[in-house]
Amino acid sequence: MERKASVQWKGNIQQGLGEISTESGVLNKTPYSFGRRFGTEKGTNPEELIAAAHSSCFAMAFTAALGQKGFTPDTINVNAAVSIEKNGSDWVITHSNLVLRAKIPGIDQNQFKTIAEDAKNNCPVSRLLDTEISLDASLDESEMRAAH
Repeated sequence: MERKASVQWKGNIQQGLGEISTESGVLNKTPYSFGRRFGTEKGTNPEELIAAAHSSCFAMAFTAALGQKGFTPDTINVNAAVSIEKNGSDWVITHSNLVLRAKIPGIDQNQFKTIAEDAKNNCPVSRLLDTEISLDASLDESEMRAAH
């Protein structure tokens, strides 16, 4: 399986403009630029796209792992925040923080945490990223009480 995306860039790094397109057409000449990446201009940027990929990959890996253990979630909400920082003359992605909020009937806190950690460590995007990955996972308290 292979997924494709392409970019066209015009101009210099600070005033130039790029357009991202994906094979599926979900992104079609979607603009990105220096100001969108390092400033406050509205639009997408590589780190935002990595955050989207990481949160969606983790959600699917977590859901699959839950299913293998006999659990079906009512809801899973995942946010990812990808940090980029200047390191000398280079820019480096230093961190991806996943935040998981879930409502899962019948699961206890230990099972939840173990399955979430495993999904964090083993989803394909986590394995691709060469950076620190943290996870803040919490289970809906009403489901915890129902599990006991």
